[in-house]
Amino acid sequence: MLAPVVTGCGADEESRDYSVPKSLCGIRVDAEELTPFLPPGKKLSVKPDVEPATAWCDVSVDGKLAVRTVQTWWTSGHDTAYFLRSQTLERVEESADAGRYVYSGWQAFGKTEGCVDEKREQELYTGIQAYGSDHGDADAMKRLIASFTKEVEKTDACDGMGS
Repeated sequence: MLAPVVTGCGADEESRDYSVPKSLCGIRVDAEELTPFLPPGKKLSVKPDVEPATAWCDVSVDGKLAVRTVQTWWTSGHDTAYFLRSQTLERVEESADAGRYVYSGWQAFGKTEGCVDEKREQELYTGIQAYGSDHGDADAMKRLIASFTKEVEKTDACDGMGS
């Protein structure tokens, strides 16, 4: 377990009394990059939800949703900005790697390379949303989505939805 965070800002400061995972539902994440987006609390839980075309991974702290990752098969031939409009109503204006990654301070979306289901004419997209965070950091979100997407590319999920 992580030790409570001591900040010197007063006794009202809350701490993270849980360990930050190094993977979310089987996908490696950089715990150091993820930590600032997780709220203080006592218990962290990770719960997968898998359907044929989408895999979500919900990270909750003390029973409240804090972070959600998603892997979704989406129609080929579109960009990440097109995909993100199906995932959020909030503006996400920053982009990197010629639009492969689109992000803001609290959420980010990416498009995998080489993860194509030719039979269904779909490509695999990724997302990370920090619902329960007061911490906004666009650069950290960009790093998180880039590393998360590259880890997804290494998994069996990249092989398509099956037959």
